[in-house]
Amino acid sequence: MCLMRSLYLTQRFFVVLAAVTTGFVAAFFLPALLRPVQGVLVLLTLLTVVDALLLFLPGKTGAGHVFARRTLGEKLANGSDNDVAIYLENHFRFPVRVQTIDEIPHQFQRRDVLFRHRLAPAETAVIRYQLRPLKRGEYHFGAVNVLASSLLGLVRRRFRYDQDQMVPVYPSFLQMRQYELLAISNRLTEAGVKRIRRVGRSMEFEQIRPYVAGDDPRTINWKASARRSQPGGDTLVVNHFQDERAQQVFCLIDKGRVMRMPFAGLSLLDYAINATLVVSNIAILKHDKAGLVTFSDRLGSIVPADRRSGHMQKLLEVLYKQRTKYLETDFELLYTTLKHKVRQRSLLILFTNFETLNGLQRQLPYFRRIAKDHLLLVVFFENTELRHYLDTPAETTEDVYNQTIAEKFAQEKRQIVLELQRYGIHALLTPPQDLTINTINRYLEFKSRGLI
Repeated sequence: MCLMRSLYLTQRFFVVLAAVTTGFVAAFFLPALLRPVQGVLVLLTLLTVVDALLLFLPGKTGAGHVFARRTLGEKLANGSDNDVAIYLENHFRFPVRVQTIDEIPHQFQRRDVLFRHRLAPAETAVIRYQLRPLKRGEYHFGAVNVLASSLLGLVRRRFRYDQDQMVPVYPSFLQMRQYELLAISNRLTEAGVKRIRRVGRSMEFEQIRPYVAGDDPRTINWKASARRSQPGGDTLVVNHFQDERAQQVFCLIDKGRVMRMPFAGLSLLDYAINATLVVSNIAILKHDKAGLVTFSDRLGSIVPADRRSGHMQKLLEVLYKQRTKYLETDFELLYTTLKHKVRQRSLLILFTNFETLNGLQRQLPYFRRIAKDHLLLVVFFENTELRHYLDTPAETTEDVYNQTIAEKFAQEKRQIVLELQRYGIHALLTPPQDLTINTINRYLEFKSRGLI
């Protein structure tokens, strides 16, 4: 009985059955059609039984089956395209047509994960597609359903594999690895990172070495060169510097209600979390220490700045658990926390959002106090939907009115930047999709200028 539940009649069967039914109706008016139609019905029944039996015949490996296996990573990256593969193998002794339906988690809201193939005996095939999750958490995959039919195509047999598979969705470690590879190979400019000319000398002295053509004359150590001078010629030596190391870089993530706003399906909090993961990894690659503070109306997680092995995994696990709150953010709490927990001057990258100048001015006293002890960069988001609306030509009086209001909000964002700069606080207004690259550029700019 269980085997019979795996059998399904196909559309081809019902088309033929509909034709037979039409024949019987016609035979009511033309009796001569009755016997041919009856013969077709008997033939259809026999072929259906034969087709069903074919799908239960033993195959070359002992049992006639179409085998399937879903392959994906142990975890998925939030906001990135994750590869999924389904491997199919035909163990029947004859060619089969297969329909493969993957039961993906409901969070994706997709109904197009259906693939059709024709497999020869002993043939294998690989189905590849991508999934882009938009929320962190646990995602539950169902079964991989394979509906196999012979060339007769009257009956299908269903096979189910890889049922009830749970995969967690983490912050975008794929994006982190992409930037890591580019940083290691000195190809960050390919991702949009600007080449920044060093201003002054923001590096630590490492050693002196002989002068070679092309060295900056300003790095010549004249005293050491004089001591090394020999009869018949002078030996010039230069000071060799390395980037300042072990500077602390803290990412401060606001988890208040302002960070729940979605953009392209992803919340502003998740954009900030993905950017934090990448910037922290870049900081460690640049020999700095990366730390984390999350907060809203109450304190969230604190990860002290470090660069030891395993620190990025610790940050990844902490970021995975972060959730937004519906309440207003307490920036006074942030100030007191930093005062007691972060005593060394550090670069603080604050991910938050402000829509109005009044909203900023309520928190500005706390920002000014933080900026006295640290290098503070306030990162907030441009409303790209408003920008798109402003770039669309107005056709009616109502459109003109709405664009005027939209321009007022856009102007408020620019005023926020100017207000922060007025008090010596660095500000970054960025579209959500450019958050990571713009934040990296500002971090590298600060290092090149010797601000941290």
